[in-house]
Amino acid sequence: METAAPRLLVVDDEPFNLEIICEYFDGTGFELETAEDGEAAWRLLDSHTGYAAVLLDRMMPILDGMGLLRRMKADERFRSIPVIMQTAAGNPDQVREGLAAGAYYYLVKPYERDSLLSIVRGALADVSARLDLHRRIAEHGSALQLLVNGEFSYRTVEEAAILAAFVAQACPQPDAAALALSELLVNAVEHGNLGISYAEKSQLRRDDRWNEEVALRLAMPTHADKRVRVSLNRDDGALSIRIVDEGAGFDWHRYLEFDPARAFDPNGRGIALARMSGAATVEYQGCGNTVVLQMHKQQDTSQGT
Repeated sequence: METAAPRLLVVDDEPFNLEIICEYFDGTGFELETAEDGEAAWRLLDSHTGYAAVLLDRMMPILDGMGLLRRMKADERFRSIPVIMQTAAGNPDQVREGLAAGAYYYLVKPYERDSLLSIVRGALADVSARLDLHRRIAEHGSALQLLVNGEFSYRTVEEAAILAAFVAQACPQPDAAALALSELLVNAVEHGNLGISYAEKSQLRRDDRWNEEVALRLAMPTHADKRVRVSLNRDDGALSIRIVDEGAGFDWHRYLEFDPARAFDPNGRGIALARMSGAATVEYQGCGNTVVLQMHKQQDTSQGT
């Protein structure tokens, strides 16, 4: 059975910009629909289903991009659709505002075609991974809520995804915990044990060679025996999860929050996303190859510092 082409909604009040973006996606396997303001885009969203992502201009008449973004994120039907802002309004405060409102990425005009395609593909890959996490969570029972102590180890990105879905069932907020765990468990393999730097990952994602490079490094003799170790402990109702990799560590302080300077990179949001999930307080220790999650109860969604 043939898979349907991913459908994108492109919103921009300049017909010339819409024409250019449609040309960028010509022959790439995507199906595009366009709207010239936020209200027109909202009508399309409200009457159609199945948009894989929204490419959204910020400055428009009637309903601007920020207004549409906030309306989408307030509606359960559209909350999970990644929104990529593309605009000339690119000062740090505007970038920060867009990311805080729920934008997946923030592209400042003019941008290159390859950058746009890389970010859209990355957004769809992330959505697919999250849907797979939810599916895996649904397969596990609630008996893990009774788990008091547990020790795990894994080696690959695929094993990290399986473990994230499994361990999340021991947490008070399984869905949000799965997101936080997935980001941090994958980081421990990629950046920790395999030693792939932030800059290297950015370029590999742009070149669509990320999975290939991870597989190559996993096959190297120097990485063959490296494991990430995860321990879970429940004490008097409080649950903590410790993740330790065998890497040299990194300067984790700069990744705790969304940084507007990195808004145009196709990676670098994992740690901030984990902290913003509402599931846990995230604490790095030592050189950065150890991270501890103190899991929040359902009613406690405050962020730790």
